[in-house]
Amino acid sequence: MAIKVWDYLEEYRAHRDEILAAVDRVLQSGRLILGPHVRQFEERFAAYCGARHGIGVDNGTNALTLALKALGITSGSEVITVPNTAVPTVSAIVNAGAVPRFVDIERDTYLMDVNRLEHAITERTACVLPVHLFGQCADMTAVRRIAASRHLRVLEDCSQSHGATQSGRRCGSLGDIAAFSLYPTKTLGAYGDGGIVLTSDDGLNARMRRLRFYGMQGFDTGDPGVREAKLAYSAVEHGYNSRLDEVQAAILLVKLARLDADVARRQVIARRYDEALDGTSLVLPRTRPGNTHVYYLYVCRHPDRDRILSEMAARGVLLNVSYPRPIHVMPAYEPYGYHEGDFPEAERAACEIFSLPMYPTLTDAEQDEVCRALGAILGEAVTV
Repeated sequence: MAIKVWDYLEEYRAHRDEILAAVDRVLQSGRLILGPHVRQFEERFAAYCGARHGIGVDNGTNALTLALKALGITSGSEVITVPNTAVPTVSAIVNAGAVPRFVDIERDTYLMDVNRLEHAITERTACVLPVHLFGQCADMTAVRRIAASRHLRVLEDCSQSHGATQSGRRCGSLGDIAAFSLYPTKTLGAYGDGGIVLTSDDGLNARMRRLRFYGMQGFDTGDPGVREAKLAYSAVEHGYNSRLDEVQAAILLVKLARLDADVARRQVIARRYDEALDGTSLVLPRTRPGNTHVYYLYVCRHPDRDRILSEMAARGVLLNVSYPRPIHVMPAYEPYGYHEGDFPEAERAACEIFSLPMYPTLTDAEQDEVCRALGAILGEAVTV
């Protein structure tokens, strides 16, 4: 049987009774949309991350889009991010009516190179959107300093970093507002689509709650005056239908209680990879000073990447590439005027990086098999 790069079935089998009981409580409650489970998950996850407010939404893309809308990003404004991210980061910028601008990445961490950030800022720049990629945070001290000096807002894309910290603070509490995907593969993932926005700004919280529910004031169970608002039935601004549902919230509450244990297991798996593959020709992950890495992905690098992927698959070990093509050279984003060669670090990384199997229920025996297969393909010694 193949060793998958990601799998949830063992996790589900281990916690099936608890998960099904949580789903049954929702279905028996008579409340399926914006009920107590959503509210509890918002409160607990916000507290876990060190933010005052959580606003559950239907997916991570809309978490980013509505966060930009809540920040007041207007049509034609520029939002700076990186080209080596998931398409939703940039599609959210475009969905919000803004223009994406890119800066290159650090060679060894694949995170935003903040030394290049100021050069990308123009008079139209309104927001910096750092991506906490693969399980660790971009340099938020530098991002916040530069943003404050230029009066820019900061939106964290935390979709790959649930539980990660920088200087003792968890991601999601390091900018003006933060967006998380809760897609099933994530460090904290639902069993379907989901997302959440965090902020400690009361005004941003209130606006996010309106935006996710058609722009209506008070329909959210977290707001006062619900009955009066329903009687009024009036949108105070243009909004959207973007709500985390009760079933997914109930499942996420079960999984949130295990998040620290899951992260600890991921870190053990990462250390075992480090020890087994040290001394090979693979470039292994590096953690930025001051960060804790939660290893959403364990990303290696090798110039012969494509052969390695092909031969590993032939041996029954499935690997992954995140991401094989930088966004600035994708056809959908050609109108923004970027070309191949504009961001050489991102482009080189896209040709060489790949991720090894990484999920909490990956066994030591499976991991050893992955490492032995890599050693055989590379013709190099591994320690297992």
